[in-house]
Amino acid sequence: MAVTKETTREAAAPDEGLVRASSGAGSIATQLRKAILESAYSYGERLPAERELALHYRASRSTVREALRQLEDDGLVSRKIGSGTFVSYRLLDEAPFGESEIVGATSPLELIEVRLAVEPRMASSAVLHATARDLQRLGEALAQLEACGADRDAFTKADEHFHMCLAECTKNKLMIWLYRHINSIRTHEHWGAMKDKILTSENIREYNRYHRDLYEAICRRDRAKAVESITAHMELAHRHLVGASGI
Repeated sequence: MAVTKETTREAAAPDEGLVRASSGAGSIATQLRKAILESAYSYGERLPAERELALHYRASRSTVREALRQLEDDGLVSRKIGSGTFVSYRLLDEAPFGESEIVGATSPLELIEVRLAVEPRMASSAVLHATARDLQRLGEALAQLEACGADRDAFTKADEHFHMCLAECTKNKLMIWLYRHINSIRTHEHWGAMKDKILTSENIREYNRYHRDLYEAICRRDRAKAVESITAHMELAHRHLVGASGI
């Protein structure tokens, strides 16, 4: 029988129907492991005290301590002197992603959906905050894009640079940080596999028309047109990805 919070509370009264559990350290560790993996205890939650566990399992505290050591070796719990034993296991969908994990876990469609949410606001902010130097750099990035022709690899790099320059036009440090991470995801093999399908000569020309419209709108300080241009660009890219994915 696995220990749960409910059975542990009952452990102080063993005559109330508790089934006697095997008291070996390995068996106790197995049952506690099952309780943790089945989320009877959630991440960060404190396990019952050794005294309570010993009473429940009808084992010595040294045996319980050995069982907890085994769980600690497995990375399921952490033991803090004076505080107790805490669950350190997370379910996969609860676990926070590091950069390398999120890059691999994000699909091209998920990426374009995030860009569609972020970049219109980024364009609006760029209209308000871009300096003359920012606009010069954005224009130079646009010229690089338009010089790529049908070269997919060159276009991909120039496109990343153009949109990064757009982020820098916002003067918002958090936005710039966020877009650097968005660009890092664009380098993943998921996108590389899609690139040959999506970046046709015709599509590159169309994307660049939107890039120019966006640049000119920002130079005119036309927020509505800038937002319209980037939104249309992202929606077109989304349609191309959906078509390439066969969804």
